[in-house]
Amino acid sequence: MPAEPAGGTVVDNNRRKDPTMAESVYKIIELVGTSEESWEKAASAAVARAAGSLRDLRVAEVAELDLQIEGGEVKAYRAKVKVSFKYEGGD
Repeated sequence: MPAEPAGGTVVDNNRRKDPTMAESVYKIIELVGTSEESWEKAASAAVARAAGSLRDLRVAEVAELDLQIEGGEVKAYRAKVKVSFKYEGGD
């Protein structure tokens, strides 16, 4: 029988995890996307490239933004993106 604390709320200490929710492991890689137009397009380029060779992409985090400058002008926008995907073993 679940324990009942002083406040009257029933707490079930024997609850189990949802059996449909299997434990998973994800791998994170860093990519740098570039664009001559914007940081958004630079980040999208990195994700699109990763999606071409990796399965089960889950989350992409923009870790850093910078600019490539030539002759005092912005030549390219660069986005360092951390992409996670489901790890299936191996390296």
